[in-house]
Parts: sequence; C-alpha cells; structure tokens
Amino acid sequence: MELKPLPKHLKYAYLDAEQQLPFIITNNLHQEQEDKLLQHKKAIGWKLSDLPGINPSICMHRILMEEAAKPIRQQQRRMNPTILDVVKKEVTKLLTVGIIYSISDSQWVSPVQVVPKKFGMTVMKNQHDELVPMRIQNRRVCIDYRLNQATHKDHFPLPFIDQVLEKLSGKSHYCFLDGFPGYMQIHIAPEDQHKTTFTCPFGTFAYTRMPFGLFNALSTFQRCLTSIFSDLL
Repeated sequence: MELKPLPKHLKYAYLDAEQQLPFIITNNLHQEQEDKLLQHKKAIGWKLSDLPGINPSICMHRILMEEAAKPIRQQQRRMNPTILDVVKKEVTKLLTVGIIYSISDSQWVSPVQVVPKKFGMTVMKNQHDELVPMRIQNRRVCIDYRLNQATHKDHFPLPFIDQVLEKLSGKSHYCFLDGFPGYMQIHIAPEDQHKTTFTCPFGTFAYTRMPFGLFNALSTFQRCLTSIFSDLL
C-alpha cells in the first residue's frame, strides 16, 4: 500500500495486523492513548459494508409529497465513456452492499448525473522536494431529482455556525467527526424508497438509504445529529 507523505507532527498507525487499514494520528500521543483508540476500532468505518446504518427508531428519512404532485418518469441521459465508467463503479459498489436495489415498476424515475467534487487536501512533494498541500478533486454520482419539486418541505432548523463556534471559545479540546458517508447511514422509509428510483445504462435502481441531492436530506440529517448529540448541544 502506497501512502502519501505526512508533515512531521503526524504519523500513520494501523487498525489491523496486516497494516491495510491506516489512519493518521499526531506524533505526541502516548502509547496508552493509541491502545485505547485500537480498542474502539469498530467505531471507525472503512468501507460501506462496515456501516449497518443508524437505527430507524432514532432516525428515518420520509418523502412526503405535495397534494397536487404527479409522478414524473424521466429518460436516462447520454454519457461519455469516462463518465459511464464512474457511474458503473458507483452502481456496482452500492448494489453490492444493499444501499440500492433493482426496481422496474416505479412511477418516479430520475436520471443520473456526474458532478465535480472537492475531495479534500493531500500533501505532495513539489519540484524542490518540499511538502506542499494539494487539493484533490473527484467526481460525485448524484441524481437529478425532479421529485424534489413535488416534495413537501421539512422546516427543521439548522444551527447557526457562528453560535457553534462561540461554544468552542476558550475550550482546550475539540474534535471533528466525519460521518462516512453521512447521508447513507440513514435509512429511507420502505414505503418511500420507490420514489428515489434512478435510471442509467445499467438499469433502474432505488435507494434503501438517503442519497445526496434528495430534498430535505439536510433537514433529516440535522434532526438525526440533534437527536444523537442532544446531551452535548
């Protein structure tokens, strides 16, 4: 496994004996702290199959339609070979872990689209052999849901970022938690799954988990986080 170089204050540690599951930690952790991290390694997801999803009794996404809403069946769109390969890999990955399933009789059908995605930062050596930050760009497969225009709006409030930052003022410790992948840990109500149907050259599929680009997904995700972390808010 080839790993990117790290700044001096960081290092790699591994969750497995074969050293196939690396993660980045600071150099000044004590051995006791590293051992404690390894004791709770099951809390860290490395692939979609590691994620059972959030218990539906805590949070579930529902798609409530406006009264006058009429189903829309859209046709698939043409794709160049590069984009087609991206879609094929994504469909295969999601199908394998049960996040999507094949469906043939949905009244709601939307086309796939692929958009650029900022994937974060990495560190690479430049021509002077210096470590410099570089932005990584990837492609995101999402669905052009006309369904969104007919969905009843969820008015669950979102937090004010400035107030969240004010709560960190004067604190000596804080952490960032990345929900991997956040939306797809939330189940969709079985009676609403057919509404998420999308079409592509490889078939028509519906989601069992909440996808990116679905109307009210942000509100559902925030409601879920508020429920889980209510004691800390």
